[in-house]
Amino acid sequence: MHIHILGICGTFMGGIAVIARKAGHKVTGCDASVYPPMSTQLESQGIKLIEGYNPELTKLNPDVFVIGNVVSRGNPLMEEILNRNLHYISGPQWLSENVLQDKWVLAVAGTHGKTTASSMLAWILEYAGMKPGFLIGGIPENFCVSARLVDDSSFFVIEADEYDTAFFDKRSKFVHLRPRTAILNNLEFDHADIFFDLTAIMQQFHHFVRIIPGNGLIVTNGREKSLLQVLAKGCWTPVEKIGVEDGWQAEVLTDDRINISFKGKSQGTLQWELMGEHNRMNALAVLAAAHHAGVPIKTGVAALAQFKNVKRRMELCGVVNGITVYDDFAHHPTAIQTTLEGLRNKVNSARIVVVLEPRSNTMKMGIWKDSLAGSLKVANLIFCYTANLGWDVQEALKFPDARAVCSDTLEQLIEAITVAARPGDYVVIMSNGGFGGIQKKLLKALGESHQK
Repeated sequence: MHIHILGICGTFMGGIAVIARKAGHKVTGCDASVYPPMSTQLESQGIKLIEGYNPELTKLNPDVFVIGNVVSRGNPLMEEILNRNLHYISGPQWLSENVLQDKWVLAVAGTHGKTTASSMLAWILEYAGMKPGFLIGGIPENFCVSARLVDDSSFFVIEADEYDTAFFDKRSKFVHLRPRTAILNNLEFDHADIFFDLTAIMQQFHHFVRIIPGNGLIVTNGREKSLLQVLAKGCWTPVEKIGVEDGWQAEVLTDDRINISFKGKSQGTLQWELMGEHNRMNALAVLAAAHHAGVPIKTGVAALAQFKNVKRRMELCGVVNGITVYDDFAHHPTAIQTTLEGLRNKVNSARIVVVLEPRSNTMKMGIWKDSLAGSLKVANLIFCYTANLGWDVQEALKFPDARAVCSDTLEQLIEAITVAARPGDYVVIMSNGGFGGIQKKLLKALGESHQK
């Protein structure tokens, strides 16, 4: 089969391309912006990439066009496909029908932590010798690729996204995924560009719950009221809870050691380097899910001790002049707050400097402006990039001690950070996009400042 993917350079669609190529299909694709690292990864797999959406691409005559959700009406190639009544399908549906149908799918859903938890889960199965396939919205450092297909494995781990499927299918992506084991990590309001309120997202989560079989397992956050309400709408699958006494719990023993228990009975001690309560909850969820797939808890704990995290999840960029610089993907106030609180617990009284780009659609709409300051309260200094925003970030971050600096120019922002940073500081760059390559630029500026 020849498939041509529209929007191929997105993480999800690029992952489908890699998996389809491994499955023996001919794969081509196009996107408005073809650039590394995805372009390099795809080209190394023998996948032809084409810049732009020229209607002439219909002459490639693929068996099917696979449409990413970045494509909308008015896209010239999509309009030609529609006008000629050519065969097209969404990415999630193609994956479901051609890859997932015969797999034991372990799906990780939630507002936060999907990528990290999916990576943890895939690594546990790998460590246990189960050779899972996977499709993850980031690059786990234990694998160095975001997607793979293993011919002789029955297991497939996937990040279950609640965002809509395509312009012609407004259901959440995860309703296509055929899960047997599902993690519901948390559920808050997000994606204000497509969801009116939290109730609308909860309805999609219940659609997801409805397709999980009776011989499957749902692992859910027992502290999350919204998830408990979702399950109360109807549930036909066994449920195990995390974070509560009648389920899985993590007791902090030291900074890097936690005791894992289930219904009050100890299951083992995990020693690792990941920070924060959110990661402890991730650990509980993936241990329970992996156990359902046949992995002994002791094996899961041993695997997590060797987990290397995901790129751009508190990833160490470098240390210059005694200043430690991290890169993090957090973009929702809850994720920002939990990440910074985890770092605060690690560094004690050292200064934390946050460099923030409010880039998600929900952030750009100003939905979180009233809660942004609270999510940053443990930071000593805040530098915010305000380009392309339609609301007053400086007003939203008006702390009594004037710790927040805003700029709509990247160069000015870097200069201000360089002047303010001092040895012993921990700088956290937070954005769900490229942020203009600020990571390397800031490290270079800090190094040059030290040489002066």
